[in-house]
Amino acid sequence: MTVIYLDNAATTPVSQEVLDAMQPYFRDIYGNPSSVHASGRQAKGAVERAREQVARAINAKPNEIVFTSGGTEADNSAIIGTAIGYKDKGKHIVTTTIEHHAVLHTYEFLQEMGYEVTFVAPGADGIVRVADIAAALREDTTLVSVMAVNNETGAVQPIGEIGGLTRERGIIFHTDAVQAMGLLQLDVEALGIDLLSISGHKLHGPKGVGALYVRRGLYWKPTQHGGSQEYKRRAGTENLPGIVGLGVAVERAAEQRDARYAHIAKLRETMLSVLQEGVEQLQVNTPEQAVPSILNVTFPGAPAERILMNLDMAGIMASSGSACTSGSLQPSHVLVAMGLGEECVKAAIRFSFSGQNTEEEVRAAAAKTVEVVLRLQRR
Repeated sequence: MTVIYLDNAATTPVSQEVLDAMQPYFRDIYGNPSSVHASGRQAKGAVERAREQVARAINAKPNEIVFTSGGTEADNSAIIGTAIGYKDKGKHIVTTTIEHHAVLHTYEFLQEMGYEVTFVAPGADGIVRVADIAAALREDTTLVSVMAVNNETGAVQPIGEIGGLTRERGIIFHTDAVQAMGLLQLDVEALGIDLLSISGHKLHGPKGVGALYVRRGLYWKPTQHGGSQEYKRRAGTENLPGIVGLGVAVERAAEQRDARYAHIAKLRETMLSVLQEGVEQLQVNTPEQAVPSILNVTFPGAPAERILMNLDMAGIMASSGSACTSGSLQPSHVLVAMGLGEECVKAAIRFSFSGQNTEEEVRAAAAKTVEVVLRLQRR
């Protein structure tokens, strides 16, 4: 059975180039980067090269990059570290209702610690309005966190405008760019970003590694303590092979961004065309202002769980939302925040594409999806 993988927003396969770059650091170059002998220095050099690769991709300085265990740690560290660092200035922070749970649950934790959080809702298109962010700001607001691209709908948020607003008000701005890296141009200087989170496994890199950009001069406090790794900003022996892989994955994603964007846009266009032609009353939940890698649609009268089960049996892999909540009985918080009704949310499917997908397999997956949906709707 041919397998067609259309759940790339959840994770991506490691590219051969990334795997080849990582391989020597499992057995041949295995020194601890903190060691002063030759093997350690060699490992340290590899870490610093990766730091330069990540920094170059977002127009940052290498010493502003902190390697983490992934996007979740990067988000947690950015938010908690800033909240602690600026607690004497104020304990009011702002985010949106459509953030990844790595952000939402971190803010809920801070609420338990006595911080006040304002959650700003998006419009019906899943895009947050800058005016609503501005209205939420107060004299004691210290941090605003808005994702660059939503992981369930692909909606692109106005982070450049928000960055300009927060810079003008002297407020720290964090963005979760996990779904944006490799598709959008991320220039932290031009966008007014103070903290930015990325993850390796969304970029054909390895799992278990990510990075956090921290603008120099911030009163940001590390949240993991122990050794002096990462220039005393993140204790713990570095994941050497993972960091090497992340550096290559980020560099290639930046280099190939335009070509990859065009290819993926064609894939989504093909998928949507077949679905719209075959399924009446198809509802598209992804707005026009979105990256092409994600297509979120609702099939009226066909429960998402049944659709996904049938597609899986046919070797087609998609999802009903974030992989981080796949075991939850709760409906998508993103679609609910957009104002979609319960039945609409329960029938929503997310297809997500990568540069490794082909138009032929996407067309085949779309045709099979139509077949499955029509069969379920007749029951």
